[in-house]
Amino acid sequence: MQAVVTGANRGIGAGLLARMQGRGDQVIGTSRKPSAGLVECDVARPDGFGALVGALDARPLDLLVCNAGVYLDSGQTLANGYSPQDWADTFAVNVTGVFLTVQALLPALQMGRGKIAIISSLMGSDQRAPGGSYIYRASKAAALNLGRNLATDLRKDGIAVGVYHPGWVRTEMGGSGADISLEQSVGGLIERFDALDMTHSGCFEAWNGDALPF
Repeated sequence: MQAVVTGANRGIGAGLLARMQGRGDQVIGTSRKPSAGLVECDVARPDGFGALVGALDARPLDLLVCNAGVYLDSGQTLANGYSPQDWADTFAVNVTGVFLTVQALLPALQMGRGKIAIISSLMGSDQRAPGGSYIYRASKAAALNLGRNLATDLRKDGIAVGVYHPGWVRTEMGGSGADISLEQSVGGLIERFDALDMTHSGCFEAWNGDALPF
């Protein structure tokens, strides 16, 4: 299988890259900054995909994992947080970055009748509103909406799209008090990617297969 994982320099992305390569998949991992073994790709920039497209070298793409993301407003307060720049920077990566990645790799996905896996979050569910993290929640809700609309438009091409919650994972972003290990999240997500097909396109699922509320 030929796959691309964005944001593979740390955390869940690095875990996915290692696990998939370990089972024999041909995987290209990306990083916003130069990093050994990864292709430099800034998903927030329309001109940031040249190296990635070149690395794929016109090969059909079986799986695109849109994992690159930021959580800039963690711990911020309504009284003095959530700056306009944090809103702009977060949406540039978490939402626009997903769209630009799909757009840049669409020919390869069409050639391979591939799949798209978007890493969103349960924090993006409209049915859950515990407050706080306004920017991150809004960006993940937008990523979920984007994924479901892509699923509609790409159905004619045989490209399945799934949106996934990786769980609250013990990573740099999730913190040491998170619920599950990186290994649990990565293993579950890969099972979800493998199971994704046209009958499940547009799904919103957790790492363990639970269907999530939109």
